[in-house]
Amino acid sequence: MVFELGVLFAVASVVFWGFGDFLIQRSAKKIGDWETIFIICITGIIVLMPFVYSDLGAVLAGDSTFLILFGVSIVLLLASLFHFESMKRGKIAVVESVMTMEVPVTILFAFFLINESIDYAGIALIVAMLIGLFMISTKPHHFSRKAWLEKGVFLALLGAVLMGASNFFVGLASRITNPLLTVWFVDIVGAAVCLFYLLANDRFGRMARDMKNSKRALLQVSLLDNFGWIAFALAATLIPIGIAVALSESYIALAAVLGLLINKEILLRYQKIGLVISVVSAIALAALYA
Repeated sequence: MVFELGVLFAVASVVFWGFGDFLIQRSAKKIGDWETIFIICITGIIVLMPFVYSDLGAVLAGDSTFLILFGVSIVLLLASLFHFESMKRGKIAVVESVMTMEVPVTILFAFFLINESIDYAGIALIVAMLIGLFMISTKPHHFSRKAWLEKGVFLALLGAVLMGASNFFVGLASRITNPLLTVWFVDIVGAAVCLFYLLANDRFGRMARDMKNSKRALLQVSLLDNFGWIAFALAATLIPIGIAVALSESYIALAAVLGLLINKEILLRYQKIGLVISVVSAIALAALYA
């Protein structure tokens, strides 16, 4: 039952992140990546405060828990900045395909730091899922030398490595403290750093005007992203972190479906095959460890 609940939370993160990334690209291009992160963090702080208030004393005591949470926050902030900036500059299909690299990075962290291993069958299914996600996220012209040398690709690669580390450390911190407190603390640090940057670069006033003009869209983005991290953090406390990341990475398949339904995009035959491979692999992975 515990594993099944963990899988359920991982699937929930797929839904939240799938819709969230679909909207984040628009927000990052419209108002900026620092501004988008700041708004997401402020929303998370407000929403989660009633649930973490009783645990703040232990965190503010300044022990190892505080240092772990602070480290997680900085790594995730850097990962988010690289990810958002890559979506602003590059083609989202290319960027999302590169971001699948966060799965093996997370698994390596889990293996070397906490001896969390996955058997050969699980590795085979994860590889199959990554291949499927890669097929979904690319079109023939993306394999050209020009496409793969775009700035967005290098930023996405850095973002993938940092996001892989973030996935692991968010999962680890959630086990040491609790998932809600972890996400809330990450939002606190992210909001503070972004606020300093926006004020130092005289961008806060413009962001305030953008918030007033796009309140509904920004609220949707903020809630989806925060709920995605909460669901993932909960999943990582119930199932192996590597499995939680592998399952949650299926949000790329959801983003492809959203593009198909909402943006009227057309999937090529091999992309449809990739979609089937990734979904079947994710289901088989969940069943394997059930």
